[in-house]
This record gives sequence, structure tokens and C-alpha cells, in this order.
Amino acid sequence: MEGRKPAMIAEIGAYAAVLALVLSVLQGVIGLTAQGRASRAAAAAAMAQAAALLGIIAFACLIAVFVRSDFSVESVASYSHTDKPLIYKIAGAWGNHEGSMLLWCLVSATFGAVLASAPGEQATGLWSKAVGVQGLVTSGAFAYTLFLSNPFARLDPAPMQGAGLNPLLQDPALAAHPPMLYLGYVGLSVPFSLALAALIEGRADQAWAKALRPWTLMAWTCLTFGIGLGSYWAYYELGWGGWWFWDPVENASFMPWLAACALLHSAIVTERRGSLATWTILLAILGFGLALLGTFLVRSGLLTSVHAFAVDPSRGIAVLVLLAIAMGAGFTLYARRAGKLAQPTGFAAVSRETMLVWNNFGLAIAAGVVLIGTLYPLLVEALGGGLISVGPPFFNMTVVPLLGALFLFLPLGPMLTWRIGDLRATLLRLAPGIALALITLVATLILANGRAMPAIGLAIGAWLIAGGFIYLWTRLRRGEGAGLKKLVVLPLAVWSMTIAHMGAGVLTLGAIAETAFRSEQAFELSAGDSVEFANRQITLLSVDDVEGPNYASTQAHFSVDDSGRAANVDAERRFYPTAPTPTTEVGILSALDGDLYIALGDEVRDRAGVWAVRFYHNPMVHLIFIGASMMALGGALSLMALARRRRSGA
Repeated sequence: MEGRKPAMIAEIGAYAAVLALVLSVLQGVIGLTAQGRASRAAAAAAMAQAAALLGIIAFACLIAVFVRSDFSVESVASYSHTDKPLIYKIAGAWGNHEGSMLLWCLVSATFGAVLASAPGEQATGLWSKAVGVQGLVTSGAFAYTLFLSNPFARLDPAPMQGAGLNPLLQDPALAAHPPMLYLGYVGLSVPFSLALAALIEGRADQAWAKALRPWTLMAWTCLTFGIGLGSYWAYYELGWGGWWFWDPVENASFMPWLAACALLHSAIVTERRGSLATWTILLAILGFGLALLGTFLVRSGLLTSVHAFAVDPSRGIAVLVLLAIAMGAGFTLYARRAGKLAQPTGFAAVSRETMLVWNNFGLAIAAGVVLIGTLYPLLVEALGGGLISVGPPFFNMTVVPLLGALFLFLPLGPMLTWRIGDLRATLLRLAPGIALALITLVATLILANGRAMPAIGLAIGAWLIAGGFIYLWTRLRRGEGAGLKKLVVLPLAVWSMTIAHMGAGVLTLGAIAETAFRSEQAFELSAGDSVEFANRQITLLSVDDVEGPNYASTQAHFSVDDSGRAANVDAERRFYPTAPTPTTEVGILSALDGDLYIALGDEVRDRAGVWAVRFYHNPMVHLIFIGASMMALGGALSLMALARRRRSGA
């Protein structure tokens, strides 16, 4: 504790969390029984706001005990160390099971307060019931945290030093990755609350969909950014050269992302046309269910992963109980009430609505396939069938073609009109994009010796990007004035959709190129040795011992000659005193054709001064992270567009 006596900060945080639990229960009960009475609805809203304030106080107290290195608090002793840099002391507050669950509570309570403060155009009864359901969701999270995962539990006697945070998690990207994912995971609880409120109230009109859409968009945007950040961290931190491995914990975040993407497009149809309301409600229930399932997988101890938080089965069972309660209530209400919701219909087989329906269908199937591939090995093992593995080959053969087929339709939707579209005219406008895709297909077949799958994938990526440009050009031609003025006055919603869809194309190009054309080779090098790899001359200059702030490292310095252009790059292995195994800090040298990726291994046994080094060349890999960033940016711009439109009353 750095020589200080324990303060009462932990007790204040625990007391605030208990009060937040009580208030969130009251929020749920009052909100669900308001019966449209404004006074009771206002009381539920006040409870939500007070619970959020107490959640903020509780989490601030948790950060404070981590910053103070108060090792009398069990979570601090288990996941912090006096020598850690300040940023990782703060990140340690959510870099563990107990603290991350308190973060879940904070986000849920805060979203409940925002929902309670902004009823929008919803009827009082519908709004108050949504606030009530959100209160029950928040109270479940607080109850789980306080009774099974208390981050403020004390140790007696307190240790003099902490165990430290997992070295793999001591990274700026991983400091931001969990909060972003939690904003996405817990963000899906609000559409769930709105969906259950609609079923209870028997109303799912366009005003309801208008309230649902920004929450769905926010959750999807945060999940997109969080997954992209986690992928980038895995790429440069884990040292195996890849960016996605279809790890079950990676799938745990990908499944709700797919559901949120489908829900977002379905909510657009419900808001604009009043159709697909029951399907939108079902997707809202499934999206939050998949978020809870992901939480169960990460915290149940069923999976062994650097991403997994807990190995206590009792905690996993408790999450499973919460999942069963939430999904049981949701599906029961859906089975009993969904058929009573009026659903206007009336759109042609060729229309923007139809394209969005196909989008929903494809995303839902993809989420189902990922779910089966993730759970099947666990079910087989639980039933005594032994250990089996469902890995990248299965997902690449099933999910990737599904998403590829879905992407073929993506440029068509924005070009078609609502209700009745003209397919022939749309295809004529998209003819340049079709031509570019065909040229890409043929060129790749020639250059890649007839390999069909990479050629098809790159053609789809080119098709998505071209479709985005064509849609943008189509919208610009409708405007008035000079070209620059047209760009300035173009609606933000057009920019957001275009950037997001083009981002999917950019990501597709990067993912296909990196997967199909990457190369790797292992060498044993000593200082002064040179090798040829990926049309580059690489020389190991030296290997030095370096002392970091809370680690020691072995650092290798390389010189890379690429067609006469010389550059230096370093790779290292870090040794943390609190961790049993070293971590890899790879060297990455980016160029137009991709990344040269260098991972330093161990010193070769019985050969002093000779080091195992693995080189990778990952073509166009940077497009993966650029594409993910573009998609997240598109979501953020769409949120801005919705906020601007609603402020103006349009």
C-alpha cells in the first residue's frame, strides 16, 4: 500500500454499489407499474438517474484504490503492482473479472439514466416500462457483482506487494478495448428493454423504432471499434502474425455484432415504413442474449484464452441463470404478444425494404453458424464425447461465403427506392462497379495462378468500394450548385452509410489478401547475419538487454533494405517479474505492399548469440484496420446525423 494505512475508499464504493442496487430495483418496479401515470414514470426516471450517480461513485472509488495501490483490497492485490505505470493501474480497475463487472453495472445504470432522461416521442406507458426493464437488468448486474464478484472485498492481512496485471494486457489498446466492448455489450440491453416494453404494452410503432435506432447504432459502433481494436492488439502483441483466429472468445463478441448489424437495418425499415416490427423485436432480444452468452463464455471457466476473465464455474452458472431469466422473459412475452402487434406491409420483391430483409436474413444465419461452431465443442465435451476442435477451417468454409453472398447485395440497397424499386435501372447505374469487380476477378485469377477463392473475395471488396462511390456520385448529381458546394451540403447520413459500406469493402480486400497471400519463414540468426525474405534484405544488427519501467527485455535491432531503401526495426521479448512467461513485442515495418512482421524468439540452445527469429509478410493487412475504422466512423457519423436531425425537429 506504499506505506499508507487503508482508507475507507473501498467501503464507500461498496456502500454506493449497494444503494445503486436498491435504487435500480425500485426503478424496475415503479417503471413497470407506472400504468402510464406521469408522476410514477418520473419517479422511475429519478431512481435511474440516482442509481447512475451512485454507480459512478462506486467505480471512481475502485479506480482510486488501484491508483493508491491499496493491497488490502483483494482485486488490487491480485491485479496491480506498485511498479506499474499509472495508465495500467487505472486500466487494472477493469482489467479483471470483478472490476469489469462493476464497469458493466456502471454502463447499464448510466444508459438507464440516459433512457429515462430522453423519452423522445414515445408514449409515457411504453417509455416507463422500458425504463423499468432496464432497471431490472441493472439490478441483476449489481446483484451478481456484489454477491459473487465484489471488487471491494478486503484481505487481512494485506500483502506488501500485488501480483500485477497480466503483462499481455499492459498495452494502450487493451486499456481501451474492454470499455468499448462493454459499451457495445451493455448498449444492447437498451434495445432489449425497449423490445420487452413494446411487447408488454402491445405497441411497436414508428416512434418506438425511432427511439430504438440510436441505441442500436451506438452499440454496433462501439462493438465495431472494440473488436477492431482487439484485432489490432492481437496482431501486434501476441506475436503469431495474425489478426483473427476464430477464437471462441473472439466469436463471443462477433455474434452480438452480427445481431446488432441486423437489428440496425431492421430498425430502419420499422422506423421508415412501420414494417418488420416483430422481427426487430426478436433481433433485439437475440442481440442482448448473445451479449450475455458472450459474457458467460468469457467468465465461466469453460474457455482457456488470454481474453478470458474468470475460471470460477459458480460465477459462470450465475451468468447462465441471468441469461436464462432474460431470455425466458423475452421469448415468453414474444410468443404471447408478438402476434398482436400490427405490422403494415406492402413492399415489392425489388425494393430497399427487400434488400434490408435479405441483409437481416444473411446476418442472422451467419450469427447462428458462429454460435453453432462455438458451442458445439463445449456441448460434445459436456456430454462425454471428448475434446474436439472447431477452428478456422470450419468458419472459413461457412461464415465467410455467407458474408460474401451478403456483400453482393449491399450496394443494391441504397440505390433502390422504398416500397417499389427498379432493378434494371439500378444495375445500369452500378455497371461501372460490376465492371471493376469483373476486372479484379480476372486479374487476380491470372496473377494468382487460377486460385478462385481469393479472386472472388477481392472482386467482392472492389464491388463494395465501387458501389459506395457510385451511390455518393448519384447523390451528388441530385444536388444544386458547384461540385464542392454539393459535397458540403450532402446529408451526413449519406456520408455515414457510404463510409461504413466502403469500409466493409476495404476490410474485405485486406482480409482476403492477408489470408491468401501471406508468407512466413523461420531463421536462426546471430549479429551480422543477413537473409533474403519477401524481396527484402534483412540484417540482424545486434541483440541488447534493456530495462523497462517494470520489466526487463531482450531487444533485437534489424536493418531492412527494400529495393535500396533502408530502414531500422526493433523486436523484443519482455520479462515481467510478476509473470512466469515472457511476452513478445514484434517489430512491424509497413510499406505500400503490406507489413514486414518480425517476432523474436528464444536464444538457440547450446548456440550462444544465435536467436530464433520468425519473419512474416502480411500483404495489405493495414486495410483490415483501416476498414474497421471506417465502419466505426460511419456509425459515429450516423449517430451525429440522428442527433442533428432530432435537434432540428426534422
